[in-house]
Amino acid sequence: MEMNNGRKERSAGARPPRLIAGLCLLLLSVLLLSACSGKADSVFSTQPAETSDSVSRVPWDYRVVESTVGDLIGSDMTVLPDNELLPNDGNYATGDKIWTLQFMDAELTTDAEQRNEIRLSSWSTIKSYADQKTAANDLTNLKVSITTDVDLVGVYKTKYNDKTRNFAVLELPSGNRIKQPIDDKRYTALEKAKTASVVLEEVHDFADYDSAYAKFRGWAK
Repeated sequence: MEMNNGRKERSAGARPPRLIAGLCLLLLSVLLLSACSGKADSVFSTQPAETSDSVSRVPWDYRVVESTVGDLIGSDMTVLPDNELLPNDGNYATGDKIWTLQFMDAELTTDAEQRNEIRLSSWSTIKSYADQKTAANDLTNLKVSITTDVDLVGVYKTKYNDKTRNFAVLELPSGNRIKQPIDDKRYTALEKAKTASVVLEEVHDFADYDSAYAKFRGWAK
């Protein structure tokens, strides 16, 4: 009986150190889990990354195409060869030769340095004409060529395999910047200039004429 009591007393005396050790391990585990959780939040965060890119849709181009009237569907008609559906405003008959105005727009992505990435849409038919002359007149009003001065950001040279190329960076009225290759003569002429005389093509939106996008079409002189 005395031996058993001694064992019980020794066992009871051993419990506090084990309990303290267990509590320390538990506390350490909690601290480690908290640290891992903090790292996971910072590395695998689901918050969207901030970006300074801007995306806009602009009118890009028009063209006039000779077409043929296909099936008549109520007050509409199909236009061949693409079988597009248009209002039959000219009261055409199946098989009539007509002229159509087609439109293309572009998704323009501009980064923080004003550089552009352009994604073009497919052509879509938006209007029909009985004769080519009327269609060409509309096209002239929608694509306007102008000569103007634009801001010159600067010129620079690149060299590769002993070949040197010159470039000019222009800022268009829309605020977008474009890079154009230039020869040595133009490089010298623009090296200290602040503006450059260029030919631009203003492409107007058919549905909203005041909305337009200017494209570089060449040097004015």
